[in-house]
Amino acid sequence: MKNRFFISLLLMLCFISVDAKLTPATDSQRREMSQKINAAASAMTTLDCNFVQVKQLKMLNDKMTSTGVMRYKKSGKLRWEYTSPYKYVFIINGSKVLIDTGKQRNVIDINTNKMFEEIARIMMNSVTGKCLADNKEFAVKYFIDDKGNWVADLTPLKKQMKQMFSLIRLHFDVKQMVVTSVELHEKSGDNTVITLKNIKKNQPVNESNFKIN
Repeated sequence: MKNRFFISLLLMLCFISVDAKLTPATDSQRREMSQKINAAASAMTTLDCNFVQVKQLKMLNDKMTSTGVMRYKKSGKLRWEYTSPYKYVFIINGSKVLIDTGKQRNVIDINTNKMFEEIARIMMNSVTGKCLADNKEFAVKYFIDDKGNWVADLTPLKKQMKQMFSLIRLHFDVKQMVVTSVELHEKSGDNTVITLKNIKKNQPVNESNFKIN
């Protein structure tokens, strides 16, 4: 039951950007992109932003829009909080996960569940761009969009991730060297658009944002 709940939560956090023309990167561009993205991910200590999420289910014409805030802190801490039209908080702090719906709070030890551990790690690494360095998890292709920003397509290699996602696409702002959107293409065909706003990198983030107990 908890597995299904956690997977459903991750699918709520799926990102997909507006269509853009993508040009495959040359060999030299791929090397530059990989080196700079990995260096920026390693140097990132915090990330703070707002988001607008628009989710559209394959079987429905209606769109669901929500807003919230995301905060990340190095050493395994992530807060994803919906503020409108409902209150919903999801926190990763080390090996612990908090899911707070406003009516119910669940604390989960991801070390006791491999699926929880896998999904939590994918979420953290997607936010920072660290997943590009893991050749055992993904096959990676690099592109440049029509605005000159960088795009990385990650095809899952592990069985569990392949069952949920056909593709994970990361969009990077070249000037700030941060992930501005992440596309998780679900096997179901559902899509979610999340726009990240007011991105602040390597600025103080209060530890209380990641409190679980």
